[in-house]
Amino acid sequence: MGTLLHKYKHMPCTTFNRIFAIIYTCAIIALFYHHIITLIHHSTTLISVITTTSLLISDLILAFTWATTTSFRLRPILRQDFPENLEKVLDKKDFPAIDIFICTADPYKEPPINVVNTALSLMAYDYPPEKISVYVSDDGGSELTLFAFMEAAKFAKVWLPFCRDNNIMDRCPEAYFSSSSHGKVELHDEEIKVVYERMKIRIENVVDRGEICSEYIINEAQRQIFNKYRNPGFTRVNHPAIIQVLIESTKERDNKGQPMPNLVYVSREKNKNSPHHFKAGALNSLLRVSGVMTNAAIVLTQDCDMYSNDPQTLKRALCYIYNSLAPPRLGYVQFPQRYHGLNNNDIYGGEVLRLFVANPVGMDGLQGPSYVGSGCFFLRRVFFGGPTSMVHPEVQELRPDHKMEKPITTEVVKELAHHVAGCNYENNTKWGYQLGFRYGSLVEDYFTGYQLHCEGWESIFCHPSRPAFLGDVPISLIDAVSQTKRWAIGLLEVTDPWFMLYAFLFVGAYCQDCYDFILYNSTYKRWWNDQRIWLIKGLSPYLFGLMEYIIKHLGITTLGFNVTSKVQDNEQSKRYDQGLMEFGIHSPMFIPFTTASIVNIFALVIGMIRLMNDWSLEKLFVQMFIACFGVLNSWPVYEAMITRNDKGRMSVQTIVVSFSLAFVLCCGASLVL
Repeated sequence: MGTLLHKYKHMPCTTFNRIFAIIYTCAIIALFYHHIITLIHHSTTLISVITTTSLLISDLILAFTWATTTSFRLRPILRQDFPENLEKVLDKKDFPAIDIFICTADPYKEPPINVVNTALSLMAYDYPPEKISVYVSDDGGSELTLFAFMEAAKFAKVWLPFCRDNNIMDRCPEAYFSSSSHGKVELHDEEIKVVYERMKIRIENVVDRGEICSEYIINEAQRQIFNKYRNPGFTRVNHPAIIQVLIESTKERDNKGQPMPNLVYVSREKNKNSPHHFKAGALNSLLRVSGVMTNAAIVLTQDCDMYSNDPQTLKRALCYIYNSLAPPRLGYVQFPQRYHGLNNNDIYGGEVLRLFVANPVGMDGLQGPSYVGSGCFFLRRVFFGGPTSMVHPEVQELRPDHKMEKPITTEVVKELAHHVAGCNYENNTKWGYQLGFRYGSLVEDYFTGYQLHCEGWESIFCHPSRPAFLGDVPISLIDAVSQTKRWAIGLLEVTDPWFMLYAFLFVGAYCQDCYDFILYNSTYKRWWNDQRIWLIKGLSPYLFGLMEYIIKHLGITTLGFNVTSKVQDNEQSKRYDQGLMEFGIHSPMFIPFTTASIVNIFALVIGMIRLMNDWSLEKLFVQMFIACFGVLNSWPVYEAMITRNDKGRMSVQTIVVSFSLAFVLCCGASLVL
């Protein structure tokens, strides 16, 4: 028997899930039967025909949605890897090279010090440093970001050997110095912390000022680099390609004389008349630039705020890529997105447990999980066609099997890198359609993973007990719903004897959803807040996402992709930790669910009045139940409108508009009834 690198087992809940799926399917079939019988024999008026047909269509849609998601519960598997055995299979000199892509787009919404922390944590992997290349895409074209990484390159010379020599687990500097564990290594702790704080102050100073102070520019070479950003007409959407090698592994050494990873800053060329394709365009530019510089066999894509939480993660990924048990068509290994700083009850559903953990575990037993945009280790080969075919790029150096022999700072390599980062390079090519990350959706991650699966690639979900990556969560409601609106745009592509059936379908789905949360070590309160935030998202960002999607495809200009703010203030953080929803500003996306909340409480009051008048509970039970359910879910909205006086309360403008719309809806309903 060969060396074991990983194994998997079926989850104990598999049998229960399959039995429940059969029972639930029978209930759905019975419901359809009821609708059809009602439509044929009991729909005697046009209104009754329309009502029954609408219910049938709605239930068909819900049944389809349930069927597609319940498939993830039919064969869930759990995996275990053994990175300690990797060196029994591969010599260190045979470890494959890896190119790491980090994307950032706005130094004010994505603070450069956070991006630097992410990069440093990845550069410090427990892995031969000369095999690692980190490419930072600055799609905002900001000198502030470049300056931050010049500072990071200097700090890395002391941080990387410190982590390696002391076997540090938290290799993100900010996380390490904020935790209590760093007290165990006292000799150099304070010295390293002082160096880090100085770097942090310098970076934050230039961001606050919006420019690089002259005293921070230490030589003429740096001055010439920053002068590129000051050329007339240079803007974030109109500028030449800027590619700067900040650390070259073959030349640079850390303070202990060991090699360092490559660190390369890339800001692709942009022209106001050329398509940008948002993040997918930035990733394809990185794919080409890294291809002509290092062309590593493995590519990791990482969000700028998702730092490495486990230095063994890269070796864990290799346990699947080099294991005989891996699917023969393995294209990528996906780690879950996990988050730090969640308040106890996760009021905004920021954990996204269903999308990032529960569903991928189920998908892993099928063809594999979707690509979720971060924490994903790709074989470079997947971006150039299916498992049995290859789409050839225009430049020989971009082929995934091309061997790089020239140093990354040679003139010919730099010229070719600038060429493939040009804004017109993709014109009349297959990039974004058959090559690289795929265009056609704001949710480039899901769409790319979907296309790769369609081409025949398979994937693996790796969910270690210690999260491989940790990121920030939105701590205000506007950021939470704005993020979901973006996802929604990209993803667009009661009867009497039958009441118990409706009740079972409703309660059964909710109970199973709650069961998933408990099964994956979450809590009931987090589940409640998660389902509440999905009701909010269903009313607001999905609605606005649909509208924006339609407007976009009608050829009308839209606001486009909004970067979620990752800047936090202390008062907002305190309210988040207390479990208070953050409204604060007026936004059109707050109006639909606020209006619905007002309508719900109106409906409940009217229902109670009617109940007291004639005590017809049998007729009003379902309506009262729905209204009560709506009111319970809307409680944070009522607090924000009435009882709160902090800066996170709801704006008067939102309240007035929502009350007006609710009044119109209630008056219209009373006239119809």
